[in-house]
Amino acid sequence: MTSASLLPDDELERLRSLRAHDILPTLIEPLFDEFVALTAQVFSLPISLIAVVEEEEVYYPANHGMAGNDRQPRVEALCSTAIEKSRAVVYHDLALETSNLSPEAVRAAEANELRFYAGALLRLPDQRPLGTLCIIDRQPRTFSADEQQMLDNLAALISQAIAARHVCFAQSHAGAERWERVRAQLQEELRELTALVRYLFTRHGVQIPVPADLLAQVERRLLDLQQFLSEQQC
Repeated sequence: MTSASLLPDDELERLRSLRAHDILPTLIEPLFDEFVALTAQVFSLPISLIAVVEEEEVYYPANHGMAGNDRQPRVEALCSTAIEKSRAVVYHDLALETSNLSPEAVRAAEANELRFYAGALLRLPDQRPLGTLCIIDRQPRTFSADEQQMLDNLAALISQAIAARHVCFAQSHAGAERWERVRAQLQEELRELTALVRYLFTRHGVQIPVPADLLAQVERRLLDLQQFLSEQQC
C-alpha cells in the first residue's frame, strides 16, 4: 500500500478524474507509441515510457525499449515521485540520489539496472496530473535545462492530444470519426519528425547533452503540431 506521506493533497480528486476520463484505453492507441518512440529518439536514450499512476499500481500503456514492463507497484515506481511533488523530476545518477526515494523504488531501480531517470508531468483535460512522460538510461547522464524544457514540451503535446481525443469522444459518432482523421494525421507527423531527428543525429553525431540548436529544430515542429491540435474542432 502506498504511504499517505507519498500522496499529493488532492489525490482522491486526481484518482476520480483519472477514472472519469477512462485514461488507460485512451493511451493504448498506437499514436502514443509514436510519442514515446519520438521522445527516445530526441534524447538518444534507449527507454521512454508513458506512465499512468493509479491508486496502487503504475501502468505503462506506451512503452519504448522496456518490453514486458507493463505495470509495477506504485511504491516501486520512480514516476510516483513526480505525482508526489507535482512537478518534473530528474535523477542524474540513481546510484547516488536515493535520499527522497522509497526503499522499494531504490531496490526496483537497482534490479532493473536503471541509473538515469527524467519524468515530466502528463495532465488530464482538467489539468490534474495523470502520470509522466519519462526517459530512462542504464548509465548516469547529464540533463540540461534545454533538454528539460523539451521533455516538458513533449509531455504538454501528449496532454493536448489526450484532451482533444476526450472532446471528440464526448460528442456524437461524428466526433469519433473526426478524431480518427486527426489521429492518423498526427501519427504520420510524429513518424516524420522521428525520422528527421534520426537523420540529424546521423549527420551530426550523438551529443550529450543534446545541442540547443538541434532541440530548436524539433521545437519548431512541436509548435506546428500544437497549432494543428488547437485548430481541430470535434
